[in-house]
This record gives sequence, C-alpha cells and structure tokens, in this order.
Amino acid sequence: MEIKLSEKALNWFKQEMEVEKGDFIRFYARYGGSTPFHEGFSLGMTREQPHEIGVETVVEGIHYYIEKSDEWFFNEHHLVVDVDNSSDELRYSYEN
Repeated sequence: MEIKLSEKALNWFKQEMEVEKGDFIRFYARYGGSTPFHEGFSLGMTREQPHEIGVETVVEGIHYYIEKSDEWFFNEHHLVVDVDNSSDELRYSYEN
C-alpha cells in the first residue's frame, strides 16, 4: 500500500494548509459518508503528529501518512490524492 500525491495535490497542501518541511499530514478513517469499500466511513485528513505510522510518503520533508490502526480502511489499495479542478478541493481515489 502506498500514498500517491499528484503535483496539484502537493501544491494544494502548500497553499491551503501552508505545510512546510517537518510537518505531518495524516489520512484517516472517519465516521460518516461512504467510500468504495465501506458504507458509513469516509476519508479524513488533518495535520497531526503520528503515533504509529503504517504507511508514509515523504515529499520535500513533509510526511503524508496513515496510522497503522487505519490501514484496514484502505482494503489493501493505494491512496491516490489529487485536486478536483472544478472545486479546487482534494479528491481521493483508490487503486490496486
């Protein structure tokens, strides 16, 4: 399992969240919504220090990660983070 971020997504984090080297961005399972794998759960994102990293991608010193306890949510798929051009918000997809 990997976290893949597009250039647009990396720029979104810099502009919208003002991330900088040494920051940690967590992707996590949250109650509410739905995904292709789980009804009643959706993907959340926050700036937060890790407890036990399960999956991590580091780009320009910024850590994008999923806690070990949230790995179940991704059903062994890669998380792909991009930006929706019409809303200028993050868009998540999952690939094998």
